[in-house]
Amino acid sequence: MPLQAHPKSGGALAPFHYPAFRAIWLANLFSNIGAMVQSVGAAWLMTELSTSHVMVALVQASATIPILLLGIFAGAIADNFDRRRVMLAAQTGMLVVSGVLAALSWSGNIGPWSLLVLTLMVGIGTALNGPAWQASVRLQVAPRDLPQAISLNAISFNLARSVGPALGGILISLWSTSLAFGLNAVSYLGMIAVLLMWRPEAPVRRKEPMLSAIARGMRFCARSSPIRKVLLRGLAIGLGTASLQALMPSIARDILRGDELDYGVMLGAFGIGSIMTALWVSKLRRRFGSEVVVTAATLILALAQVLLASAQSLPLAIAASFVGGMGWVSAMTSLNVAMQLRSPEDILGRCLSIYQAITFGGMALGAWVWGMVADAASLATALYGAAGWLVLTLALHFFAPMPTREEGILTVVPEKRP
Repeated sequence: MPLQAHPKSGGALAPFHYPAFRAIWLANLFSNIGAMVQSVGAAWLMTELSTSHVMVALVQASATIPILLLGIFAGAIADNFDRRRVMLAAQTGMLVVSGVLAALSWSGNIGPWSLLVLTLMVGIGTALNGPAWQASVRLQVAPRDLPQAISLNAISFNLARSVGPALGGILISLWSTSLAFGLNAVSYLGMIAVLLMWRPEAPVRRKEPMLSAIARGMRFCARSSPIRKVLLRGLAIGLGTASLQALMPSIARDILRGDELDYGVMLGAFGIGSIMTALWVSKLRRRFGSEVVVTAATLILALAQVLLASAQSLPLAIAASFVGGMGWVSAMTSLNVAMQLRSPEDILGRCLSIYQAITFGGMALGAWVWGMVADAASLATALYGAAGWLVLTLALHFFAPMPTREEGILTVVPEKRP
């Protein structure tokens, strides 16, 4: 599956004209669906194993903590080694762990801490896979189609958010969480098969000692004013928006008195909101700039948490989740595009891993903080507090505005006005 130019490059769907991107996108869609099914299963299983809001929130945090702790090392690995092989190793490891999780759940030999440990191990695979996968997008499409490819990958993830949660809820209600975990294990097979067939023409990589490689990536990010701004916004938004996803299963169970299907529908609404927004967020970014989009997304995320905190019925909770999905994808795709366009190819994996470590580290910290607030006060208090934090971060508009369209652009053609 080689990279091939196409005369229609430049359009919103142009990346699909590249065979490698198309095959990886489809395989990743099914893998993401499996991951969402497992996420629903793990979160709901924890509500059955423990009554603690912190433990429920830690299921979400356990998937993101490895990105904080190991992400920078994963970035150096992605830059020092064949990124395709790194992804193969990560996908295979996650398949094995998901299989173990399915077996333990099926046999009834799983407890709250073993569930957290296994979801943490899946998170380690995600941390290893993330920088290599994101950096490999440049090997799949031409530079001018990179922003569109990033948006389409966001759509893939959020399509999975729409289908996966509802499917997970159905599987859990019909059988048990073991079926959800088993389906996720099988979903890795498609991506592994595609990666085995993909033979990109990747540049020969100059290997560096791990610590010096990490240090070089960190020095670049620290010295780059545009990247520092992106990292600060990612940390602030990640910390504030964490409660929306981490506490959603507790909201479905304790406030709405719902079941796993209600939780799945809420997550599905989040995914639909993300998809609908991802289709036109690139146009908004080209027209108004990243700062306007990220500021608006922050306000939308705050609004979603206020709505969810006051929701006393499933329809209002679904509406709040839909709004949250809109804000989430607007912020995350804008931050990701800003990082990709301003990171040199030879340290791209490290730059993206630093971005992931800071953003998802903020989410992991936020999940723990807002879970503690929910236990100490109430779920509504935690959501209102998170919304208030997001409003406070709007001050960054004055101190750390998003980079302008041309600011810090290095190796990739920037988005242009139509």
